[in-house]
Amino acid sequence: MSDQPAHAPYDALLLLSFGGPEGPDDVVPFLENVTRGRGIPRERLKEVGQHYFLFGGVSPINDQNRALLGALRKEFAEHGTDLPVYWGNRNWAPYLTDTLREIAADGRRRVLTLATSAYASYSGCRQYRENLADALAALEAEGVTPPRVDKLRHYFNHPGFVRPMADAVLAALAELPEAVREGAHLAFTTHSIPTAAADASGPAEGHGDGGAYVAQHLDVARTIAEAVREETGREHPWRLVYQSRSGAPHIPWLEPDICDHLEASHAAGVPAVVMVPIGFVSDHMEVKYDLDTEAAAKAAELGLPVARAATVGADPRFAAAVRELVLERAATERGEHPERCALGALGPSHDLCPVGCCPARAPRPAAAGADSPYA
Repeated sequence: MSDQPAHAPYDALLLLSFGGPEGPDDVVPFLENVTRGRGIPRERLKEVGQHYFLFGGVSPINDQNRALLGALRKEFAEHGTDLPVYWGNRNWAPYLTDTLREIAADGRRRVLTLATSAYASYSGCRQYRENLADALAALEAEGVTPPRVDKLRHYFNHPGFVRPMADAVLAALAELPEAVREGAHLAFTTHSIPTAAADASGPAEGHGDGGAYVAQHLDVARTIAEAVREETGREHPWRLVYQSRSGAPHIPWLEPDICDHLEASHAAGVPAVVMVPIGFVSDHMEVKYDLDTEAAAKAAELGLPVARAATVGADPRFAAAVRELVLERAATERGEHPERCALGALGPSHDLCPVGCCPARAPRPAAAGADSPYA
């Protein structure tokens, strides 16, 4: 009987996130990192940064990642999983390259990556993989032998991600006035992306008409709505809507926008709406501003009662799901056939992103996929 740990062959977990400013002086430099190569003037970035300045120039995402790190380490320790957890960001400290350099210096050779994005899309998956490839190339250029890096499968339909959101919907419904609670509609929200990017999301055989991005969100929304119906005995009408559009107006993006949906719902006589941000792991800026500030203001203007469901964040069930995903992938790498948990109709996602999955406009190397130069 083998005495290797259940997480072998992996010897580290990397929490990979977007990053965010932690003070007013960080806002414009952070936005310069995010928009590098697009030629956006600094004055325009100052205008965009007003969302952050409303919150003291601090994005909540870094503290939320610290909380998730704590939850993961606690979960691992309580279950005897002796796997160190590191944290690196794409756009702010701790930077991904610095974290991978630390991982290499610590002698770690096989790393699993948990990205704080649960769904398939270029910006939610492949771009993270491109950033990993860039960081690994930087280490090689320094003469550092980089670790091998893999990525956990998409976890959008894992029970540890879905069930906390279903409970959050029930809690949000309870916040509404009793007179409008029973007739409340559910608005499942996620980040809008260009329709062309949505159509090309996921494996190539599924491209077209929203691709994997829309299909995965619809499946999660349907699963949560059914869980709420089973718990309450009431059928709450629902729709998938979008938020946080940031592109040029002439480029088609996924619609309807949450504020437009609130207006249409009010005009149709809907008594109340629960906003459910299923596209986001934590209550970061796009939730705190675009929903809690902008959409809430629109609802108040309309006189439409709204409540907002919490995101998963550092829920212990999500931390447990991550541990399960780590052990699942480790067992698969060892040639075993572990149970792969998933709710809804789509089943568990792939471990290895295939060639042509969520392609970029211009080809770039991407790690942790079938086309990785760092296999």
